[in-house]
Amino acid sequence: MTKSLNQIRALLIDMDGVLWVGQKELPGVREFFAFLRARAIQFILVSNNATRRAAYTVERLHNMGVTIAPENVLTAADATPRWLTQKMPRVKRVFVVGESALQDALHDAQIECVERDADAVIVGLDRNLNYEKLKRATLEIRRGAQFIATNADRTLPTEEGLTPGAGSLVALIAAATDAEPFIIGKPYRPMFDLALEMAGAAMSETAMLGDRLDTDIDGAAAIGLTTLMVLTGVSTRAEAERNAYKPDFIFDNLIALRARWAETY
Repeated sequence: MTKSLNQIRALLIDMDGVLWVGQKELPGVREFFAFLRARAIQFILVSNNATRRAAYTVERLHNMGVTIAPENVLTAADATPRWLTQKMPRVKRVFVVGESALQDALHDAQIECVERDADAVIVGLDRNLNYEKLKRATLEIRRGAQFIATNADRTLPTEEGLTPGAGSLVALIAAATDAEPFIIGKPYRPMFDLALEMAGAAMSETAMLGDRLDTDIDGAAAIGLTTLMVLTGVSTRAEAERNAYKPDFIFDNLIALRARWAETY
């Protein structure tokens, strides 16, 4: 597998903590995408966020001066029904702990969202969560519905700091059901397999760019991808040095990454 920046032909890019934090744009985004396009480097934006779909990312980057296509984006909201359709076709009825983006994506995939007698319970970030929904999810799983999580991120970076992520809700439901979920998002294989399929590039020429050790770096390293870490999100350089999977490259931000990468050409 490649460990040299100038051999990278495709890039999987995390969003929260890499391109922005909450509503705040991080430095160097426009210039970084211009760099990728100038060198014909394919990219897929890969996010564990299940509260947004591809269209949101396309519009947000457009407002930042970057033009991309929906085919360049894979969020957990879209990845979940795509994986179910490809690998779990018997799941037709689901109870959802999640927001409208996830529900809409499931509906578009002709997977029915129901209140009872579900084939599976799908759990993502739900900022309108209440006890009744938790109770219903618990009862469905204990009845025999499969427990599926969009991702297991315990925290979400915002301008205020780290806030509870979908993984916090997944852990709560796991504790209430004595069941372990099947997880779609990073660091688990389904998200990487779907993103690599979209990129259409060889694994040996593909790298993962992210800010979190526990999702972006660990998941990519486990399957043999080159790993690039920026220090604009969750994980720190000190944590990276202690991590079982050390990133192949660490940069302060996208500006530093672009400058180093440009030196290799």
